[in-house]
Amino acid sequence: MRKDFGAKTFFFPLPVLIIGTYDKDGVPNAMNAAWGGIRDYNKIEINLAEHKTTENLRINKALTVAFADKDHVAESDYVGIVSGSKVLNKLEKAGLTVTKSKYVNAPLINEYPISLECEVESISEDLCVVAKIINVTADEKVLDEKGNIDIKKAHIITFDPALNRYIELGDVAGQAFKDGLKIK
Repeated sequence: MRKDFGAKTFFFPLPVLIIGTYDKDGVPNAMNAAWGGIRDYNKIEINLAEHKTTENLRINKALTVAFADKDHVAESDYVGIVSGSKVLNKLEKAGLTVTKSKYVNAPLINEYPISLECEVESISEDLCVVAKIINVTADEKVLDEKGNIDIKKAHIITFDPALNRYIELGDVAGQAFKDGLKIK
């Protein structure tokens, strides 16, 4: 038996993306966004509402996108519930530090282990941001012995829109492009 929920924004898993931008005065800002994903091989798409972040994106045409982790749930939630228009430096208040990206005019948030450095390609009327990935950067602590990103070491969290909670990504369930060959 199944239960119908109607048209809801239940899409699983939703990444917890921390969008880093600079304002017109060079003050770093961050916000939490869950409605985003890959658009093409080297592009992302994030759906936003009107925020301080969207204002900053129009000014600088650059952003970083950090993947929130289990160790920074409170900080990640805070930058999503407090407006950058009301709190001048949300990052400082949250205890997060930044380094200027080497590739784009946006702040890298040091505490998050994996980040994308991106240039804005477009912002639609309904505030869908399309950005080109210029670089992916990862803390050495999340790399495997061959120097590749090991997502399990990053303790990435996802947003559960059905119950409004954050969940850490779990165990490996299989091997992509291999397990299906058993059926082929």
